[in-house]
Amino acid sequence: MSSFLVIYSSTDGHTKTICERIKNVLKNGNLVELSSIEDVKKVDLSRFEKIIIGASIRYGKHSKELYNFIKLNKNILDQKKCAFFSVNVVARKPEKNSAETNPYINKFLKISKWKPNKIKVFAGKVDYPNYNLIDKYIIKFIMIITGGPTDTSQSYEFTDWSKVDDFSAELRNNN
Repeated sequence: MSSFLVIYSSTDGHTKTICERIKNVLKNGNLVELSSIEDVKKVDLSRFEKIIIGASIRYGKHSKELYNFIKLNKNILDQKKCAFFSVNVVARKPEKNSAETNPYINKFLKISKWKPNKIKVFAGKVDYPNYNLIDKYIIKFIMIITGGPTDTSQSYEFTDWSKVDDFSAELRNNN
């Protein structure tokens, strides 16, 4: 039995949904806890063998809370088996859907100076109906520039759930 801590930094909830899916795959015979990046400061990281962090992108950036968490806990993270994944809509494009080719992963690793054992990227979701007016039109503008969907009456999910399940199984089986 392994112990996992799954941490999410989510803007609109989709990264949390991905983390819940990962938790469900991992919990088969393992201890698994799920925490938001905001609440994880109350968690004793030393209790866990493996730590998984999932983080969303908004306007080209991961959250400040994510970087602060990494900075404050880098020593303990470096002693654990860790995985990191980024959730972003640019990963919907085949040429940007791997850890090696995704610009946000590369930027994150450079800024954080952290080297997780496993790194993944998952395509996210554009959820126009649930955005506030400003976000809706800024994201629509970004989608126009990048050739993405622009009908603001729709939601568009790009997540390949089989990739999420495969990643989760790798984490569960990698002792």
